[in-house]
Amino acid sequence: MILPDQLAGRVDQAETYSIREETTTVSFKANELRSAEVTESSGTSLRVLVNGRLGFAGTTDAGPAAWARLVENALASAHYGDQVALRFPGPQPAPAVQVYDTDLAHLTITDLVELGREMIAVLCQAEPEIRVELSLYRTVTHRELSNTAGAHVGDERSTLSLTISAERVRQDDILSIFDYFSTTTLTGDDTPLRFAGDIAHRLVLARRDARLVGGLMPVLFSPRGAMALLWPLGAGLNGKNVLLGASPLAGRVGEKLFDERLTVVDDGTLHGRPGSASHDDEGIPHRRHVLIESGILRGFLYDLKTAAMSGQGVESTGHGARGIFSPPAPAPTNTLVQAGESSLAAILAQMGQGLLVEGILGLGQGNVLSGAYSNPLSLAYVVEGGEVAGRVKDVSIAGNIYQDLQHIQALSREGAWVYGSTWLPYILLPALNVVTR
Repeated sequence: MILPDQLAGRVDQAETYSIREETTTVSFKANELRSAEVTESSGTSLRVLVNGRLGFAGTTDAGPAAWARLVENALASAHYGDQVALRFPGPQPAPAVQVYDTDLAHLTITDLVELGREMIAVLCQAEPEIRVELSLYRTVTHRELSNTAGAHVGDERSTLSLTISAERVRQDDILSIFDYFSTTTLTGDDTPLRFAGDIAHRLVLARRDARLVGGLMPVLFSPRGAMALLWPLGAGLNGKNVLLGASPLAGRVGEKLFDERLTVVDDGTLHGRPGSASHDDEGIPHRRHVLIESGILRGFLYDLKTAAMSGQGVESTGHGARGIFSPPAPAPTNTLVQAGESSLAAILAQMGQGLLVEGILGLGQGNVLSGAYSNPLSLAYVVEGGEVAGRVKDVSIAGNIYQDLQHIQALSREGAWVYGSTWLPYILLPALNVVTR
């Protein structure tokens, strides 16, 4: 990708960003294969700075006429764009990050169909009455960025992702599990079949029903359940929300705000993870970025624009993420909560009796920026005598992460990747409000 000749002498700075994708999709419904298809897409976006104002335009068209329209649209946008002292980056050294797997990139429709059938068989063995909707996506993405500062970066990524919805209906009792998986490699322990095995384990634990009296009690969040805590925390760590004054964490870098057990890191340099790459979508090299260290707030996630607008001394942290029709904005790469020293078995024994949260309904809804959450649970278990006693229904939890995460009783050694790019251990909070019916 090169910068259009039509920009010469008309802009202070310019940047092109292009994506080309080829995706193979296989879908199952009610345990049976329903469809398979291959699609291709491509597009280009253009950002310009004219007299200090930022303009943006995008297109999926190709050819000289499309380029001319793209340039004119970006220039027109700059007349009304934000005034910002932004400088596009020049060439910079970056880590070598492996996000392309030849074997994954060459998976065929037949391969995906077979993998889907194997996953459904794992779930049906655990729960014969289960009905599964499953979609698998094998995608190869080519990404390229060029700017007037001389930066030219690009990469090729292979991704296998899937969405799964497993449901069992018995009269008025509905057991439903929804989950998402993503990887850029077929090697390693984090595989689709292991992911299916984890869901099967949840189904086995849900065979028995249990009862629970609501009130304040110990609550253990599984890695997936812990997204109820991490989602609002992630919003508070986003530099855009800090810039707008909407984050409760604004102006508090260096303060101890959380339990000393809590360390949160964002790392876009991990091999094989969907959030990884050598650079972000603005040409800034990725690196390991500590956000919270032993309970102390260390920093936020910034892209070029939010960093430039945040004042002197603030720089992009390499977290600019974008689409063809959406300009860059701060977004995490791979987020990791540091594991603890206790085993899951020891934590269950420690809590004695309480609630194990596995699935959340309405994740991300409500007043996320305040840190408050109040969610019914799609899947939860009663813990009695240090063991999982069975599934409990019609349960909700409520709290505020900025208060709750000041008192963490334990973090497990074990953990899991959630939604492909978030690694979480089990998190035990000593007293949380639980509502039952």
